[in-house]
Order: sequence, then C-alpha cells, then structure tokens
Amino acid sequence: MNKETHDLMYRLIESHGEKLLRVFWLGFDAMETQPEPVALCKKLFRLEHKAHRLSTDYCNGDIHHETWEHKTDLILEKVDKILHFYSQEIPVFVNPDCRGYALKIGDEYIKENEHLRSFIYRDWGGYGIIAPDFKHEAEGQLKYKNGFAAKL
Repeated sequence: MNKETHDLMYRLIESHGEKLLRVFWLGFDAMETQPEPVALCKKLFRLEHKAHRLSTDYCNGDIHHETWEHKTDLILEKVDKILHFYSQEIPVFVNPDCRGYALKIGDEYIKENEHLRSFIYRDWGGYGIIAPDFKHEAEGQLKYKNGFAAKL
C-alpha cells in the first residue's frame, strides 16, 4: 500500500470512529472517557473479522444454527461492552449472510433516524456498517481520482 492510500485510509477510519462516538454517545457522559476513534475502529474491526468468519462457517454448513447463535451472542456482548448499544436500544446484529459485512445496525433504525442516513457508513440495503474495510474504500477513491474518470 502506498503512502497516499495509507493516509486516506487512516483519515477514513478516524472519521468513521468519530461518527461512531456520536451515534453511540460514547464519552459524552461526565463519568466516561471518550475512546480514541482509531483505536475504537480497530477493536470493532477485529470483532467484525470474527463475526464474518463465523457467518462464512454458518453459510458453508460447517457449524449448526445453535452454535452460530451462541457464538454470535458472545461477539455481540463484546461489541456491547464497547458501544453500549443494548442500553440505547440500537439494533446491532450479526448478519448471517457472509457476502457482506457482519456487524450491522438495523435498516429500520437508520430510516427512523434520518440524520444517520448520510452520516453513518451504509450498505446497499440501508443497514449501518459498524466496521467497514476502509483499505478497499481508499484504494477505490484514489483509483477513481487518479484514473480514467479523473481525466474527463
């Protein structure tokens, strides 16, 4: 990865982390210290990888439904320790379809909270994505910026 891609990726991660702080009201309580945005994203990205591997195993028939549910509950408990989404009644879940991101915010919640539509990173179905892979996003943005479309 070149420096330009790395720098853009870092800025995208930092921006996403700052948005997560506001969506989940992290560090706004006087008793709570605000997490560092990049560190927050790194923790969530590790859990995203675990959840995605689990969804892949489930889709491939390598694990049974009961095992999948038990293990996803454990992952969601770890995510809740970071984001506190249960107490805020934010519908975070693990997507069983391995063709996309695993850790998501329900699309109905995004629709009901209009300010989130253009604010939080989303997939085509309108679900909020908790831990996107900004490496591919940065590469795509720079390819478009430096590629054919930029020369038009």
